[in-house]
Amino acid sequence: MAKIKSLFQCQACGFQSSKWLGRCTNCGAWDSFVEIFPEGKREESDLPQKSKALPITDVAQEEVERLPTGSSELDLVLGGGLVEGSLVLIGGSPGVGKSTLLLKTCATMAEMGFRALYVSAEESMGQIKLRAERIGATTSNLYLMGELVLENILEELERGEYRVAVIDSIQTIYSHQLTAAPGTVSQVRSVTFELMRIAKERKLPIFIIGHITKEGAIAGPRVLEHMVDTVLYFEGDSSRELRILRSFKNRFGSISEVGIFEMTQRGLVSAKNIGQRFFSRKRAQAGSAATVVIEGSRPLILEVQALVAPTSYPSPKRSSTGYDSGRLTMLLALLEKRLDLPFNQYDVFVNIAGGIKIGETAADLAVIAAILSSFRERPIREETVFIGEVGLTGEIKEVMMLDNRLREATNQGFRKAVIPSKPLQDISIKSFIVDSVEKIVDWM
Repeated sequence: MAKIKSLFQCQACGFQSSKWLGRCTNCGAWDSFVEIFPEGKREESDLPQKSKALPITDVAQEEVERLPTGSSELDLVLGGGLVEGSLVLIGGSPGVGKSTLLLKTCATMAEMGFRALYVSAEESMGQIKLRAERIGATTSNLYLMGELVLENILEELERGEYRVAVIDSIQTIYSHQLTAAPGTVSQVRSVTFELMRIAKERKLPIFIIGHITKEGAIAGPRVLEHMVDTVLYFEGDSSRELRILRSFKNRFGSISEVGIFEMTQRGLVSAKNIGQRFFSRKRAQAGSAATVVIEGSRPLILEVQALVAPTSYPSPKRSSTGYDSGRLTMLLALLEKRLDLPFNQYDVFVNIAGGIKIGETAADLAVIAAILSSFRERPIREETVFIGEVGLTGEIKEVMMLDNRLREATNQGFRKAVIPSKPLQDISIKSFIVDSVEKIVDWM
């Protein structure tokens, strides 16, 4: 009998080698190789039936049916609801609320008449029952299952008439047909493929929870994100009340929308009066400025805080939380060049209040205003908001959806705006006192 040769596979990228390596030559990961055994050849009869190519004009268009989840924020991020037969991956740091949100979602859909299954491979059914009672997620249409073996889960999904299912978590489920350990590349790929198959065949939407690495990415192979239909990430500190759900991939909707939740004793609920959660109206101290950013289709007013302090070290510190550190360094270099300010002798710290991360450049002007306010010890008036992108030459560029930003600022009580230079007749908000500036030097 021929000896079965084993291979070693990197758990970070899937690279295979005939011998064990301490460091992957493909991705550079250390101590990531595990031993696997190659599968045998498939018989000719096991091959799937061949498909035939058709002109795109002859292909029938599929109607996408969406199920309501009972959460307006989750429906918004999913693109209007949960699509039948979709496979949704949710990642996030431990304790951020992934399991709580999906357990509450299953219970809400079960109360609507949808039969729901929650599969946990990490917690006992008694632990899940305690959480369900705490958040009010107990209903007879919600079924719990504590299982690690994929084949048993698939059997339950095929036997029960479920309309939605949750797998918690994908890295702990394993298949008996593979010899690799749970969480390895081959196990994760095989388990995800089988879940995708049953989701498409039975029109069953399935949520799968994924662990993340210390860098914030989904743990395991990147093929996991390519196989699923939707990838959602939870952001937020577990010590704070607010959580933000972002979409990084969605085959059935836009990825520009975000959902904002609030952690309460009854679980994660859609945040109310979100416009007042990220800024404080009492900004009498120096180093604080307000701006308006666009998250998806909604404008949010954020408070930018800055601290400028003298340093005795030759290399001053540059630190930012919620704002790109590279862009902060660029803005400080711009201020040194255009305004002759000695920031090479000062430590500069920037923080976006509320724990939110800014992904656009419209907050550049507010960051500069907060830095100058702290540097000169001059508080900024509370009713002023700063909106604008700052270029390398010192010009202040226009930003998209300026009317929507100013309208939100008006609703929150702001009366003055420093914005990029543009014809005032293009701005429909006439109640604002607008400072229209073209360059940083003009504003100062």
